[in-house]
Amino acid sequence: MEVQDETLIQKLLPENPELRQLMDDHLELEKRLGELNSLPYLTQEEDQEKRSIQKSKLAGRDRIELIIAPHRS
Repeated sequence: MEVQDETLIQKLLPENPELRQLMDDHLELEKRLGELNSLPYLTQEEDQEKRSIQKSKLAGRDRIELIIAPHRS
């Protein structure tokens, strides 16, 4: 994400609860993904969880993009 987008997101967070929730979710997913990536070996369940997290993060980023796009100048 570009610095300009991050600045815009920070500006919009207080007035947009959906965006705030999406960002909170994104941070939690990123944290869990980091935990999984630090493991030397993933079980089948962990690998499935990793794929699910990656898909959720992508969907969240798409939604964030839709929210901030109209506010770009």
